[in-house]
Amino acid sequence: MPPETEMWLANLCVAAAAALGGYAGSDYFGTAFHAIEQDLTDKLRRLRAPTRTVRRSLLLWMATIAVVFAVFWLLLGSPIFGALVSVFLAAGPWYLLRRMAERHRQKIEDQLADAMVTLANAIRAGLSLVQSLEILAAQCPKPINAEFHQIAAEYNLGKPLARTLSEASQRLRSENFALFAAAMMATHESGGRLNETVERIAESVLELQRLERKVMSETAQARKSAIYMAMAPAFILVAYWFVDPGNTALLFTTTVGQMMLAVAVLLNLAAYFWARVILNPDI
Repeated sequence: MPPETEMWLANLCVAAAAALGGYAGSDYFGTAFHAIEQDLTDKLRRLRAPTRTVRRSLLLWMATIAVVFAVFWLLLGSPIFGALVSVFLAAGPWYLLRRMAERHRQKIEDQLADAMVTLANAIRAGLSLVQSLEILAAQCPKPINAEFHQIAAEYNLGKPLARTLSEASQRLRSENFALFAAAMMATHESGGRLNETVERIAESVLELQRLERKVMSETAQARKSAIYMAMAPAFILVAYWFVDPGNTALLFTTTVGQMMLAVAVLLNLAAYFWARVILNPDI
């Protein structure tokens, strides 16, 4: 039997085994797919983006990953690089969406203290809570103004204020906003001087933000160092290519070399994200 035929038969057997494994684990796959869909939908809602096509987009993206892996495996003869690229294609969009949602949350955190002060001033001027929220929706900058606009609009349509505030807290995933919402709900139900409570919360939020900025400024150089260290192996690999191209090419042409290169890339990424976790403490 020709070697080419043996290779295609081996690939066909591996593909058939993978298909049988996928069929056997279809229940687990369905559960994982639903969890991923819910996570992406939650992040898109936090970004106030449309979520109607999440399932279709996710299926198309999974099909694209499968095609890319098949191209690397069957046409380029490199299943290891195919698996590595597939991992990047699978994790990359999720990571970018997570970063966008986190930056959106951080912008709201930065604007929340000023919004609290505006709310306290409006209540001190004699306006009701709903009227004060409408002022926040009109005067606050993006993106926090959209949240206050949705709260006021839902309340005007008949939804209870406690429910609108609770849904906003779940949507934003912000501890400071949850504290702010709890103070508004408590004052709305039992009475009290909401402006004084909100002012005290605003002072606490400002102090926390000051501490966070101080920590971020003192660890800025270390975060840059982590980026440089993550980029260093790529420059070293390029340098070795010019110094010893023959042996360096073995990393790309042999199975052992591809495995070593793939493991090195994954370890490098793990070290970078570990450094980011260490240098971003939760205050």
